[in-house]
Amino acid sequence: MARDLTQIRDKARKESELCFTSIYHYVTDGDNLWASYRDLKPGKAPGIDGVTKEGYGEDLERNIADLAQRLARLGYRPAPVLRAYIPKPGSDKKRPLGIPCFEDKLVQRAVARVLEQIYEVDFLDCSYGYRPGRTSHQALDLLGRTIQQKKVNYVVESDIRGFFDHVKHEWLIKFLGLRIGDKRVLRLIWRMLKGGVMEDGLTRASEEGTPQGGSLSPLLSNVYLHYVLDLWFERRFRKQCKGEAYYFRFADDFLACFQYREDAERFLAELKERLRKFHLEVETTKTKLLKFGRFAEIDAAREGRKPETFTFLGFTHYCSQTRSGFFKVKRRTSQKKFRAKLTEMKAWLKKTRCHQKAGALLRQTKARLLGHLNYYAITDNSPMCSSYRFQVEQLLFKWLNRRSQRRSYTWERFKDALAWVGWPRAEIVHNLDPFRRPVGSENC
Repeated sequence: MARDLTQIRDKARKESELCFTSIYHYVTDGDNLWASYRDLKPGKAPGIDGVTKEGYGEDLERNIADLAQRLARLGYRPAPVLRAYIPKPGSDKKRPLGIPCFEDKLVQRAVARVLEQIYEVDFLDCSYGYRPGRTSHQALDLLGRTIQQKKVNYVVESDIRGFFDHVKHEWLIKFLGLRIGDKRVLRLIWRMLKGGVMEDGLTRASEEGTPQGGSLSPLLSNVYLHYVLDLWFERRFRKQCKGEAYYFRFADDFLACFQYREDAERFLAELKERLRKFHLEVETTKTKLLKFGRFAEIDAAREGRKPETFTFLGFTHYCSQTRSGFFKVKRRTSQKKFRAKLTEMKAWLKKTRCHQKAGALLRQTKARLLGHLNYYAITDNSPMCSSYRFQVEQLLFKWLNRRSQRRSYTWERFKDALAWVGWPRAEIVHNLDPFRRPVGSENC
């Protein structure tokens, strides 16, 4: 019989301090495991056992029944995650990625589906990353309208150095224990955290961190920062501010807006102390206090300098004006992201051009361009989107004409091919005009 997960959410909403002492049976429920299997996307890289979703699904009924039995008798043991490195956009560095075995992904998703019912009630509105029904564009929208309409004169942008690699397991279990009293759930999560990492054929123990790549890691990270940052800012720091103060977080990337410089400076100082308590530290190269708001452009002109800008979620925010001369917050694709996306497109075209027919290459390039526009095509960013579209066209024309001995394209024939494939225009997808009527939730 299927267990209704919404019962947990209803109880969590009614009793905000309730500690759930019996929810493990929701995790082991067969219907929950089946739903978790359906949630996982196919075609993903396998873990150390080499099993894919397709392979696991060949005898799915027996595999899920066996998994449910092992979970019920506490006999399930997660395997070490496979450590891989992926390029970091706009940088020569590489980001570590943990690839769990498929069955471990399945269990992680089953646990996440249960815990989401509790923590989606608890999480504050200022948290946006990796949450169902909440997007980066919603965060950008509310941020723009807050700066536009509230008394904001200073912005502090910040980042946590290597956050996912430095989460303390003991602190995470303590935080979870405030709402999860079922020792079996906590023991299962502890085993996942301590499952180990395999790199170059060698396995080492996991002393700290939540490897990026698992289904449960984003939720656990949000729980950690909910207690470390979100509640601290909302219930303690903000109440001590002399003026207005606002806070926005997407995963480990966050910023705060203030009316007075004194509050902004105090936030920077106390933030470092707050993070240090939980064995975290600020990434100094990505942390700064700047003057930003309706008077920033005027003050910068008076001092003979350019107005300061900040970057959040891939967009550079800058002070500008409407045609009528009123202050307006505007955004454009950050130069770092713009260059990284073009570099990525160039490398893909260079690698793929000889392995695809022209029509297939055109369609795949169109899909990639659409993916870029679906994120970056926001209010006031048309010039950058048009520029990216033009640059992609130039790259595509260049590499189509470097396909071994195949006949080259003239520019006229190339334009006809783009029209044939339905080449997208750089039109606004997300209306984030800060002057429009506000919609959605209030800021925390």
